[in-house]
Amino acid sequence: MNITMTDSRLSNFAQLETFLTGSKEISFESLNSKKEKYNWIREILVRFDFRNLLKKERGVVRKYLKKISGYSDAQLTRLIKRYFKGKLIWRTYNRNIFPTKYTPKDIALLNLTDNAHSCLNGWSTKKILIREYSEFKKQDYENIKDISVAHIYNLRRTRQYKSHALTFTKTQAVNRNIGERRKPAPNGCPGYIRVDTVHQGDSEEKKGVYHINSVDEVTQWENVAAVEKISEAYLEPILKIIIEQYPFTIFEFHADNGSEYINKVVVALLNKLLIKLTKSRSRKCNDNALVESKNGSVIRKHMGYFYISQKYAPEINDFYIKYFNPYLNFHRPCGFATLKTDKKGKQKKVYDLYQTPYEAFKGITGADKFLKPGISLEKLGTIAKEYSDNEFATIMEKEKQKLFKDIKVNPVDF
Repeated sequence: MNITMTDSRLSNFAQLETFLTGSKEISFESLNSKKEKYNWIREILVRFDFRNLLKKERGVVRKYLKKISGYSDAQLTRLIKRYFKGKLIWRTYNRNIFPTKYTPKDIALLNLTDNAHSCLNGWSTKKILIREYSEFKKQDYENIKDISVAHIYNLRRTRQYKSHALTFTKTQAVNRNIGERRKPAPNGCPGYIRVDTVHQGDSEEKKGVYHINSVDEVTQWENVAAVEKISEAYLEPILKIIIEQYPFTIFEFHADNGSEYINKVVVALLNKLLIKLTKSRSRKCNDNALVESKNGSVIRKHMGYFYISQKYAPEINDFYIKYFNPYLNFHRPCGFATLKTDKKGKQKKVYDLYQTPYEAFKGITGADKFLKPGISLEKLGTIAKEYSDNEFATIMEKEKQKLFKDIKVNPVDF
């Protein structure tokens, strides 16, 4: 039941005290608006001449104001101070509301891009958004293509983005007389491959499948393969498959000191293909840093840490060759470092260029001369233009989920 109360006849402290005593068990709802509250409080303070009241009398008025308005003691103190200064007036403010530049539709496009590419860094994501509009003529990306890298991270923190985002876990590296121990020195030429092994976990003393990750030093062209075991008998055919997938001639093959690569069988294969073998130097952890960084940002990001049985290596290889490797090389931008010198002469690498490995290879002067027989830049360009980055990333992701389902792996466990 709603009751409207009129307090205009309350004019002395005895009446106020009687009212407060008799209404202890009664609660009051606030007035309809803050403006009405302010006006009513000012009217009560004026009616009882609050400025000239004794301390006890002020306490009675404050209790009455608190009872009716619902304000706290702290808020009433602030309002009374404003009354003393003649400023107890409710004012409306016209705030400058900046127009929203990126709409829910744009955030959905960012979601789509991040989910398709497993949430790349800001620079790579920006590059993809630009390519979707300029290279693949997707008009939906006209607005978000101009987004700054910093604002990409801002949008990723919004509630709307998080409600549709997928999350993934993050990522972690003997002395043999085979191979030359030195750091690769490609001098701007493609064909200098770095290789490393990633193990897909154990289960009850059973070894999981192994991933062989290979990356070109100059273009970051990357080919991944899966193998049941890393013995010489298993590695030789899989290395042939990896080398065949590179569109350009391979000159050098660099590995760490693992016995899976530093052995006579691998050396014989590379010698047959006229490929030189080098290996990392002792206590020089950066000699093979490029491929080791890709172990985390590519293989672990997509395949996780969960145990996958060795028997599924053929199925994984099929996925790599048909979908994963083309995605990495034609539709996933990578960061390329520029060496810059500051005023003090100190040099540091700045990652200010983002492009796909295909774009990096195409940009090399005289790129045609590095291509294998039967492969041309036109053929590579046709592959690159067949799908947009997001389209092929979505296809790859669907095939990956299908693979996980077939081999009974739950990606949530990653």
